[in-house]
Amino acid sequence: MKSKDTSDRWIQRCSPGPPGATRLVLFPHAGGSASYYRPFCLSLGDRLDVCALQYPGRQDRHTEPCVTDLHRLADLVFARLRTMAERPLAFLGHSMGALLAYEVTRRFERELGTSPVRLFVSGRRAPSCPRTEHVDLTGDDGLLSEVRELSGTDPQVLGDEEMRKLILQPLRADYQALQSYRFVPEPPVGCPVTALSGTSDPRTHEDEAAAWREHTTGEFDMRLFPGGHFFLSERVEDVAAFVARRLSAVPQSG
Repeated sequence: MKSKDTSDRWIQRCSPGPPGATRLVLFPHAGGSASYYRPFCLSLGDRLDVCALQYPGRQDRHTEPCVTDLHRLADLVFARLRTMAERPLAFLGHSMGALLAYEVTRRFERELGTSPVRLFVSGRRAPSCPRTEHVDLTGDDGLLSEVRELSGTDPQVLGDEEMRKLILQPLRADYQALQSYRFVPEPPVGCPVTALSGTSDPRTHEDEAAAWREHTTGEFDMRLFPGGHFFLSERVEDVAAFVARRLSAVPQSG
């Protein structure tokens, strides 16, 4: 996945999509990078202008310090995305990315008085459903155990010491951000929200995904897909088709 603008560190895209197409911004999961969404971008590139965020501290931004505060990361992402608010935007975030996309949506409404045309929250329980789960971040064992349980990384990659270091550094930072995050009650967002969840996700139960309904005054719907926490990568075509249908009614710009 290559960015059209090499000076833009935050945004990477496969193709600009059809003229005037709705722009779908993808928010990666904890430890994830823009390249995770490459199959998704390729599947939707003929219908939407799809781009993925690249957080600091990974892949082509590996020399930059990771951000360990989710509210700070939301501020930085908002500062970049607000320049794109002249055309319809939709957000889709997976796992930590869902929480981040929600916080950025809050900033759009609070600071700009506008919203994404739809917010897709995938593989993440609603902010009103906190848990006491804690991953030991003092060493690598806790993180490795978490990665293996969620099946988010090829085991062969974890066996390579250099690759493991590149993966665990941003993952540790993202879990620091998640574990220090505190939900600040504010009025619900006004945009439509769609919750996506895997039927066997050990981190998000169906009722916890459904609780996103409490966080919007707009339309809410939920769709379950077969699979675990990373059902999105297991069901790329199915999820892409569903997302495209949800966005098909958005008027094209230009």
